[in-house]
Amino acid sequence: MPTLRSARETDRAALLSICLETGDSGQDATALYRDPVILGQVYAAPYLTFAPDFAFVLEDDQGVGGYVLGTPDTAAFEATLERAWWPPLRRQYPDPQAVPAADRTPDERIAHLIHHPPRAPRELLTTYPAHLHIDLLPRVQGGGRGRALMDTLLGALREAGAVGVHLGVGARNVNAQGFYRHLGFHELGRTPGAVTFGRRLD
Repeated sequence: MPTLRSARETDRAALLSICLETGDSGQDATALYRDPVILGQVYAAPYLTFAPDFAFVLEDDQGVGGYVLGTPDTAAFEATLERAWWPPLRRQYPDPQAVPAADRTPDERIAHLIHHPPRAPRELLTTYPAHLHIDLLPRVQGGGRGRALMDTLLGALREAGAVGVHLGVGARNVNAQGFYRHLGFHELGRTPGAVTFGRRLD
């Protein structure tokens, strides 16, 4: 049975790999990206660096197979990334601003996010200041393991004083949407290709 534990710095490579292997609306995105770590540099690695108290993993005899990552204060986290995380990545990945959005490769779309990271709407953060990401490889899915990861993180966010949490999920990932609804999240809004869910914690 997988063990649920706090993430460690030695898990960084596993988090980057899992992010890629679940990066196509829950399916393996390995074939989509030329750079195997660019996706995880946006959606996984910064949490291990700047919010390690809110990073948890599932580990079995094959290694880490799933994670949940979050932060209780999205606005402060975004400010930290702008100051300390994005600048070196911007030197590593050129800004594809000159390439029309419709013509960008998957790598270029992520590079664009590195140079122009979206900010969570302030009105959303008033009620749902925390946010999270959860990804599990098929071998550790089921058996209540995703719920256990979520419960662990939500408890940590609540203890840190967060009154609510939000997350984004691909519009095609209907299984994940059902999972979130089952855990008490409700839909807050939709943008092209994505759905935002939220849950109160107070």
